[in-house]
This record gives sequence, C-alpha cells and structure tokens, in this order.
Amino acid sequence: MLQHDTKNPPKSASKDVQQRRTNMRWTIVGFSALGLTIAYLDRAALSVALPFMAEEFEIGPAIQGVLLSSFFWTYALFQIPSGWLLDKFGPRVIYPLAVGWWSIWTALTALSSGVVTTIIFRLGLGIGEAPVQPANVKVVSQWFPRRERAFASSLFDMGQQIGTALSIPLVTALAIFAGWRLAFIVIGIAGLLWIVGWLAVYRAPDKHPRVNQAELDYINSDQGEMVQAEKSTEKAPWRDLLRNNQVWALMTGYIFRSLAGAFFLTWYPSYLLNDRGFSKEDFGIVGAIPAVIAIGSTILGGIVSDRLLASGMSSNLARKIPIISGLVLSACIGFSPFIESNAWVMVVLTLSSAAHSFAGAAILSLPAEVASSPDTVGSVAGFQNFGSQLGNLISPIAIGLFLTFSNNSYVGPLVFAAISCLISAAVYGFWVRIKPVVPLAAVEEPPTTEPSPTERTTS
Repeated sequence: MLQHDTKNPPKSASKDVQQRRTNMRWTIVGFSALGLTIAYLDRAALSVALPFMAEEFEIGPAIQGVLLSSFFWTYALFQIPSGWLLDKFGPRVIYPLAVGWWSIWTALTALSSGVVTTIIFRLGLGIGEAPVQPANVKVVSQWFPRRERAFASSLFDMGQQIGTALSIPLVTALAIFAGWRLAFIVIGIAGLLWIVGWLAVYRAPDKHPRVNQAELDYINSDQGEMVQAEKSTEKAPWRDLLRNNQVWALMTGYIFRSLAGAFFLTWYPSYLLNDRGFSKEDFGIVGAIPAVIAIGSTILGGIVSDRLLASGMSSNLARKIPIISGLVLSACIGFSPFIESNAWVMVVLTLSSAAHSFAGAAILSLPAEVASSPDTVGSVAGFQNFGSQLGNLISPIAIGLFLTFSNNSYVGPLVFAAISCLISAAVYGFWVRIKPVVPLAAVEEPPTTEPSPTERTTS
C-alpha cells in the first residue's frame, strides 16, 4: 500500500493551498447591503406612516408632498461634501458616523407634534443618510475587480428594495396596533446596532487581517488604469470634477431616473390607499410586492452586466445594455392610471419597479468606471447621487401640487414618470462613455515582440 508523507506534502497540493484566496469582500458588501436596508427603512417609513399622520395632523396633499420631499433637501445638499469626506477619511470612519447620526434623527421623529417638527427631523435624517450611497460605491471600488462590480453593486443596492419592502408591513403593523410613532423608534435602534458590526468587520483590503495576498491580487487584477493612476503622486482637486463632461452625464441621467423612482418611495402608498381604494390591511399585505420582486431584479441586473463584460463585450455596452433596457421597460408605469383592475395595476407597477431596479446595479458601478483615479471615486459617486436626490426632491412636491390642482388625479404624475424613464435611458445611451477594461499586466508590462501563448489564445 502506498504511504503519503504528511510532513512533506506534494508540491502541487502545497501550491493549491497557497493560491486559495480568501473571500472577505462578500462579507463586506453584505454589511453595505444591510446599511442601505436600514437607510431605506428610515426614509420609507414616513411614506407608509403618512396616511396615519395626515389624519392626526389634518394635512392635505400639497403639505404631504412637502413632508415627503423634505428629507431630500438636506440629503441632496450634502451629497457632494459626503463624497469628498469619504475620499479623505474613508468608509470605516464616515459610514458609522453617518448611520449613528441618522438613527438618532429617525428615533426623534416619534416626537413629532406637527408639520414643522416633522420637517426638522427629516432634515436631520437627510444629512445623516447623504454618505450612504457614495460610501457603498467607494467600498465596492476598493474591494472588487471591475468584472465583479456590477454584481457587487446589485448586492448592496438590493438593500434599497429590502428596506422599502420591510417598511410596508412593519410600519403598517406597528401603526395599526401600537401607533405610528413606535415604528421610528424601532428602526432607529436597528441603525445603532449596525454600527457595532461595521466597526468590528470593516478595514481597507490591504489592511484587513482576514484578506490574503491572493484576494488582494484578484481585486487588482483588472483595474489597470485605476491602479496606475493610484501610483501617481499628483491628485486632481475634486472641484475639477465639475469640468468633467461625464460627471454631468451621470448626474443628469440619475435626475431623470429618480423623477420616476421617487414615486415608489413617496406617493406609492397614498396612490394605492386613496386612489385605488386599497384598505390599510390589504396594503400591508400586497403593497410590498413590487419591492420584493425588485430585490431579485436588482441582483439579476448586476449578474447580466458582469456576464456581458466577461463574455468579451466592451465595458461601455456591458454596462449600458441593462441600464437602457431596464429604464425603457420601466416606462410602463405610465399605463397605470388607465387600467381599471387593481390586480393588473399591481402587475404593471411591479414590472415597472423591477425594470427600474434592473438598471440600478450597472448605474452604481459607473462612478468607478469613469473616475480618473481611486481617490476621486467617492466624489464622483457623490455628484451622481446628488443628481438622484434632485429628482427625489422635485418629484414628491410636484406630485402633491398636481394632485391639489387636478382633483387628485394621478394621470399626470405617472405619465411624466414614464417620460422621465425614457429621457434617462437616452442620457445613458448617448452621453455616458465608459473606459475600456485594461488588465493590470497590460499597464505594467511593456509589450514583447513575440506574443505569449496566453496572448495568442486570447486573440
């Protein structure tokens, strides 16, 4: 019988052990997803609680629109400073500070005594949540190779849909059985618990004790241009981004996307309850369906984009195909007010929400694709998300005013949402330009006169 030498294992086996890489990056993006889930629980809680609050505070559609929009006033204003702070101090410091701040203001909303105090608490919440998306984009740019970034972005972005979906049954149940104020206290406590986990787990990849060299090499394997830029000692001021055509393209595309998407974050509960005649109990059961389906479509969009990139398609097309197709299909929301059946309305709204989310992961990967260096990814993401919040800010106020002057008709707002989706698709299709993927070896190693066997196979 053959005996194996346990003290001196075969070289091939030893080599396999040495090359087996860690996978800490998936744990990190999981915490990012959880952070965004809590953030969307916080911001969506008001739209679900608003029908209950409107009865208590006796407020009409116009004022409700102002309340729903107020969060986005400071959220939009602090996007660009948040991106700069993330580039300067990093996600390990800024992210938990932000979550702590917004959790406190969420819990304080339970003390609201009317419109003015509610707006004040929402303004505080907006300041705290401003860094959340730039932080997540920054985390993915640091922890993932380009070929995995769309899928990684889809994983953290599904926190948006999970948080929105959870807010509907959670806040509705608490509002019915214990009063709407308790919902804000419960969600605020959840954010404070997240901070403990983040501080225990998060470090930069090159400083993390649970990341080996194999994973570091894998993360940097197809970042070519970005890695090379990082070696440069000369850094462009973040203000120079204002002169970057692509920063304006990302901002504009997100403005129009959010003009449509904000409906699901703000007026969607009131639309089903007041216009479509859903009871509060029925809404608590079926209202979360679009957000639940959107979780899967968000992940699918990231997988499709990365698979297209892996197949050899240009990064420009691999990112744009899910973005444009998702936004065009999402325009079906414009048919909703012309459908009599509530069941079919839910089908159309679910399809629109899912298609809107399908585009999300590829969009969130774009700041890292167009940034000139890793030091500006957070700032580019801040500018992009600033555009998102302009749309979120304008939409609820505009809908509230339209309802006030149109005898509570949702035709105009939903048709406009459809048009906004199509405009956004055109911006991403014709204006945004994404850099090609350049392997690290192609940047660092000079070309040889004789192509290697690997290069010949690739060709």
